[in-house]
Amino acid sequence: MADRYLHFTGTAPGRFLTRRLGLPRPVALRRWSPGAPALDGPLLHLTAGDSGVTERLGSLLAATGLSVRAHAERPAGIVLDATAVDTPGGLAHVHSALHPVVRSLAPGGRVVVLGVRPSADDHHQAAAQQALEGFVRSLGKEIGRGATVQLLRIAPEGVDAAESTLRFLLSPRSAYVSGQVIELTAAAPGPVADWAAPLAGRTALVTGAGRGIGASVASVLARDGARVLCLDVPAAHDELAATAERIGATALPLDITADDAAERIADAAPDGLDVLVHNAGITRDRRLANMPAERWAPVIEVNLDSVLRTTDALLKSGTLNRGGRIVATASIAGIAGNNGQTNYAASKAGIVGLVRSLAPRAAADHGITVNAVAPGFIETRMTAAVPLLVREAGRRMNSLAQGGLPVDVAETTAWFAQPGSAAVNGQVVRVCGQSLLGA
Repeated sequence: MADRYLHFTGTAPGRFLTRRLGLPRPVALRRWSPGAPALDGPLLHLTAGDSGVTERLGSLLAATGLSVRAHAERPAGIVLDATAVDTPGGLAHVHSALHPVVRSLAPGGRVVVLGVRPSADDHHQAAAQQALEGFVRSLGKEIGRGATVQLLRIAPEGVDAAESTLRFLLSPRSAYVSGQVIELTAAAPGPVADWAAPLAGRTALVTGAGRGIGASVASVLARDGARVLCLDVPAAHDELAATAERIGATALPLDITADDAAERIADAAPDGLDVLVHNAGITRDRRLANMPAERWAPVIEVNLDSVLRTTDALLKSGTLNRGGRIVATASIAGIAGNNGQTNYAASKAGIVGLVRSLAPRAAADHGITVNAVAPGFIETRMTAAVPLLVREAGRRMNSLAQGGLPVDVAETTAWFAQPGSAAVNGQVVRVCGQSLLGA
């Protein structure tokens, strides 16, 4: 369903009324397209204090293809290196670097603040680096005009590992990601021969791929060069076949909760899987006092238990190739909770637990990363069916004052899936426009 309010605020009368009445003023977001794959304008590279990674970081930013400058009147992006901030006094350098330029950021621009992990041994450094999180989340809520703000914590010895993440955050692909804290390891990135097709030669499987977010994920992975297997329940055969045909993928009608699901997936991918995307999910909403067991059990079974069983079996059988990627779909409901969704929120919080526990072991034992995307209000058939007032609240209660699109979730999933994203592990990234829920 079209967001009529967003369209109205883009007109002259809409701009006048929303300004006079103090109503939300969303800006139409510019997402990736073949004709406009990059930000339109220069990238401003700033440093807060003295930093040992500035020179290497500058070379890395230049490799993104953006025009990197120390001064720019209308930057499309700003990268602030705050890795050396280790005292509260050092935060003054953050203020002095961004205060003069933040107003000049182009509409739909990007701000990325680089920090490091707060120290377990130096509480002064830990305080200063944790302060950056509050700073970034607050700036994301006030910057407006469709701009986004992120905190990227890097390993100083692994600056090169940040390339895929910087390419994502400093591009139209991250249009609905804001206010996030992403922490990288020092793992060496895998080779990427062509950044226009970073998944070339890799095989991906997407569950729940018949429609909605799953279909969009499958489409973006195929766009990025992957050979895609689209899995969905047999009852969704027609939609699944249409999706697979549209993107040149293979349809795999299969109930992911079936006892032999992992075995059949392995049979469909004789050369193994490089990317496993757990997207399939269902809702059976009702308040707990009115929720019988038959509404509770299927949600846990589909959204969580089948993810655990299938992942374990595919790891054990070696179907997931070394250097592979596992991406699961969580939800802001699992982070913030939601009225009438105790079953759904429990299942999605369980996904977060899976990621945090499995990620370090999968990386150590198999060279495989495990991450999750946590969508907020995404414009799908399901959200189009909710009551008008609830739908409008979902759209406006975020820093971008609008709902996201399935492609926003897909672009984040594709970034996780890249071979260059080896340092992105154990992360749960919210694709929610910086929702005010659970922020």
